[in-house]
Amino acid sequence: MRMSKKYDAFVTWASGIKIPTNKKILDQMAAWSSTLNNKVNRNTIMSWRVMETNSMFADRISDVPKSYIREILKVAVSPNIISFAGGLPNRDLFPVQELQDAANAVFNDNPKDALQYSNTEGYLPLREFISRRYKEVKGLNIEPKNILITTGSQQALDLLGKTFINEKDKVIIEKPGYLGAIQLFSIYKARFSPVTLEEDGVNIAELKKASKKRNTKLMYTVPNFQNPTGITYSNEKREEIAEVLRGKPLILIEDDPYGDLRYRGEQQSSFMNFLPEQTILLGSFSKTVVPSFRTGWIVAPDEIMEKLIVAKQASDLHTNYFTQKLLVQYLDKNDLNDHISKIKDVYGHQCLAMIDSIKRHFPEEVSYTLPEGGMFLWVTLPHGISAMDLVQKAIEKDVAFVPGNPFYVDTEETISTLRLNFSCVDEATIETGIASLGQVIKDFIANKKSNSIKKK
Repeated sequence: MRMSKKYDAFVTWASGIKIPTNKKILDQMAAWSSTLNNKVNRNTIMSWRVMETNSMFADRISDVPKSYIREILKVAVSPNIISFAGGLPNRDLFPVQELQDAANAVFNDNPKDALQYSNTEGYLPLREFISRRYKEVKGLNIEPKNILITTGSQQALDLLGKTFINEKDKVIIEKPGYLGAIQLFSIYKARFSPVTLEEDGVNIAELKKASKKRNTKLMYTVPNFQNPTGITYSNEKREEIAEVLRGKPLILIEDDPYGDLRYRGEQQSSFMNFLPEQTILLGSFSKTVVPSFRTGWIVAPDEIMEKLIVAKQASDLHTNYFTQKLLVQYLDKNDLNDHISKIKDVYGHQCLAMIDSIKRHFPEEVSYTLPEGGMFLWVTLPHGISAMDLVQKAIEKDVAFVPGNPFYVDTEETISTLRLNFSCVDEATIETGIASLGQVIKDFIANKKSNSIKKK
């Protein structure tokens, strides 16, 4: 929908200068360009980098792409397709009856209160539960006043974007990094400083370089069973990262939706233990109770919390109050640790089933991560094999996965990685799907080699 203005588009020249123009000039430019394109000397062609139709929409939304994962899930809804694409919890593990009982208790207790507006910070008993759990499970002393209930961790990221990011401010992000964070910070026109993710955390030399760049405000991490790779930062690497960042005007965001889902190995310390004055911690009930409640939280120091509350008030006043009360009722009558143990048992077996299937069915030149928890593992194909080209071949064979491209902010080279989710597919289906995907990979590599030989 075009706005009523004297110009119809913006033209951004190769030099970066952006100027408004109207339809008459655009037509002349098009004709001139077409004439030049017919000439032999292509170096004389007039070129402009971007042509943007004048629109009612804000600049911040104009070049932010849709979530690739959400788009591929539309393809994967067919009952014939085995999907390793989504990051979905296993629906068979949802505590349906317990939540129904909790909902009934809320309605029987004081339903009129539960259906009313509430405070921005969140239901105090819920924040108190989160505070106690941090103390019991992770040894962190976090007061309820430093916890803000949000509509999922994604809103927490949005509030942080609103609070910290000006256009062209820099955000350090893992390479590969969580797609939802890349999309969110892109809306606020952040510039990314990707830092390579190694087997035990980000590359320290790259982090030192990135942290010295002007206007670097945030470092975003998923240090436990990272999305998309499944990698966990070691305590040693966390301590090194803290030393690099200490004293700099830079906040580390520790996004921890998967931290409770460890099914082997030892729990690692939170960045709060190493860098408490510069760490903001995010959490969620989406992976441990149910995702549809969209109930998450931010842990932040007083000064930052004050700004986040203002941003939250402007966004939605408060997170769903009824759901918060329902959650407290559920958590009061049920042992969350017992429920999480059931989830870990199932996911642990599904993860091992996928690894065993990969060992049997994937070519030897394919490598993969060995996650100690969470919901994902990361596959690396031979160099030069495009996962984006492979995904369509896999869908044709009724298997879906997420190619690595959306998890990178600098994707000029061929991306030969892909993400597999094992949490919502049973072990028998994992075997069938991985066997099929393994054959697709073998055929794709063979065809690639054959075509390369023919060209020679």
